[in-house]
Amino acid sequence: VQLVESGGGLVQPGGSLSVSCAASGFTFSRYAMSWYRQAPGKEREWVATIGSTAISKNYADSVKGRFTISRDNAKNTVYLSMSSLKREDTAVYYCNVPTFLSTGYWGQGTQVTVSS
Repeated sequence: VQLVESGGGLVQPGGSLSVSCAASGFTFSRYAMSWYRQAPGKEREWVATIGSTAISKNYADSVKGRFTISRDNAKNTVYLSMSSLKREDTAVYYCNVPTFLSTGYWGQGTQVTVSS
């Protein structure tokens, strides 16, 4: 399994940003995918999950209505579109396969900083 997150950056409060995760080493289209984030000094937390066919989507209450998870099975890529960003959304964002969490593997993540 290899997961490569990208697209992070600095954005002002209220702004928008999208991050991507390119996956390889497994049959991407067969698995649900999730986004997680870890803020400085805090535990990593779940943000959103999308089912293998993109029909099912679930979000943490803290991001519901502001973030949208999507995927492109032809490109083996999962996306997280973020809008109405708040300072508390500042974190390193990671994608992962919920089924594979027990392996302990994580990609390098992508830093999202919300600041004026």
